[in-house]
Amino acid sequence: MTAKKPMPGDLEPIETASRDEICALQLQRLKWTLNHAYHNVPHHRKTFDAKGVHPDDLKTLADLAMFPFMTKNDLRDEYPFGLLAVPRNQVARLHASSGTTGKSIVVGYTLKDIDHWSNLVARSIRAAGGRAGDMVHVAYGYGMFTGGLGAHYGAERLGCTVVPMSGGQTEKQAQQIIDFQPQIIMVTPSYSLVIAEEFERLGIKPEDISLKVGIFGAEPWGEGMRAEIERKLGLDAIDIYGLTEVMGPGVASECIESKDGPVVWEDHFYPEIIDPNTGEVLPDGSDGELVFTSLTKEAFPVVRYRTRDLTRLLPPTSRAFRRMGKITGRTDDMLIVRGVNMFPTQIEEQILRDKRLSGNYQVQLSREGHLDDVEVRCEVQRELSGKLTASDIDAIAKELQHHIKTNVGVSTHVKVLPFDSIPRTLTGKAKRVIDERPPQV
Repeated sequence: MTAKKPMPGDLEPIETASRDEICALQLQRLKWTLNHAYHNVPHHRKTFDAKGVHPDDLKTLADLAMFPFMTKNDLRDEYPFGLLAVPRNQVARLHASSGTTGKSIVVGYTLKDIDHWSNLVARSIRAAGGRAGDMVHVAYGYGMFTGGLGAHYGAERLGCTVVPMSGGQTEKQAQQIIDFQPQIIMVTPSYSLVIAEEFERLGIKPEDISLKVGIFGAEPWGEGMRAEIERKLGLDAIDIYGLTEVMGPGVASECIESKDGPVVWEDHFYPEIIDPNTGEVLPDGSDGELVFTSLTKEAFPVVRYRTRDLTRLLPPTSRAFRRMGKITGRTDDMLIVRGVNMFPTQIEEQILRDKRLSGNYQVQLSREGHLDDVEVRCEVQRELSGKLTASDIDAIAKELQHHIKTNVGVSTHVKVLPFDSIPRTLTGKAKRVIDERPPQV
């Protein structure tokens, strides 16, 4: 008797499996990945040998800690195809990171990899409440960026109708949502607010927008941003996590019934949290850097890849897999200001405490002599633009300045600007930080 194929909306058996079943599958797949990487990728063989470890040394999941890390520099050093574990003619597709410095990170996929990816994004959309027959408006960028095509193939795999809009053309985005009446949008959180502003300009209220669910990823965003998006678009805002190096969107995703952090799809990715300074593996619940080892990737296996994302692993709730806490920042996004470590998302949370301010902001860093200067630029909501007095604006600025100092620990200058004063990012990720400080010598 063949196993019943899950109907759209049904959970796959692994999503409700016991911890022992999940760990047994992970160990089996982890042994395969290590052997596949060691025997087919010279880089992995070299780093394993240098560390004095062999795939056969893995007896338990904890033994993974003996193996070397991968970093973004490894991927750049092996550009473009040095980390492929299959012949180039077996690669069905290439994607690349959207990084703006140095060489791109190029990742290959076999047809089986794309099949797994489609299934995982479909699983993610289903976890967010999507079902076959729903219409999905995809406003992630298409092309070498993994967002657009990753969302597209996953939505089609679930049986949804896909609107492949990509990024930009905000007026057309809003008009198509009005005309087509999609239930789901997949987009970066920052660009969703730009679309929301277009609805405001058209006089369309959140309750009159057809969207019921938004699946947001590709950049860090906090609970304040979630509340702002939900208020302006009248939907449930769901967090999806991924990165090009590991697969793309769909490595982890929140469940609509709990909205308590992205569930890591642990049957395909093995997560660890490490101390970013020592590399020591930390217990679940500890804050640290997220590390992933792929368990099923053929073309581009990753072994202990350091994502630079800072988070923690949390116990299961809506699914049998562990969850990630909200990404608090990236080690390479961390700003050191007068000896204090801070992340843009911390500033964002303080801005969005005040309902009079929108979610668009920028942090500008400069230095006079040896002293760092931090200017936070933010905007009032559209409906308040031109209606607040100078004393109102001054009071908002002083209040925000106080909250940032109290909760982040940094003194700032705050400029509260009229609506639409800060440039919008119409494609890709929002540029939140402008660091004009000269390098230290």
